[in-house]
Amino acid sequence: MLRVVAGAHLVAIAGQPVFAGVYLSGDYDGLRLHAAGADVVTSLGYLQVIVAIVVWVRLRRAWPFLATTAVAAAETVQYFAGLDGALWLHLPLGVLTVAGLVALVVAVWRRPLGAVDA
Repeated sequence: MLRVVAGAHLVAIAGQPVFAGVYLSGDYDGLRLHAAGADVVTSLGYLQVIVAIVVWVRLRRAWPFLATTAVAAAETVQYFAGLDGALWLHLPLGVLTVAGLVALVVAVWRRPLGAVDA
């Protein structure tokens, strides 16, 4: 389940720079799409935190929770920086958040989650 949610999260966040680019190209509907995408991305981030808690409790794997919480925290700051128009923070944090989520999804798919290490 963590892999599915993290994958959906990654797909959703990948659309955000596209929607921002549409807006910056002069199409003001892009801003509406970017705002709606931010709601979806943030919601998926929080859902991923919940799933990562389950992984931690059931499989005794804390790293997915810690990494997911870091990404979700960055997304939350990102969300409010965007609402406030703080582009000096919103743009670079957006790049870092996308990169962090890509690294997290790669780790979730590469590392075994099903068995507890001895």
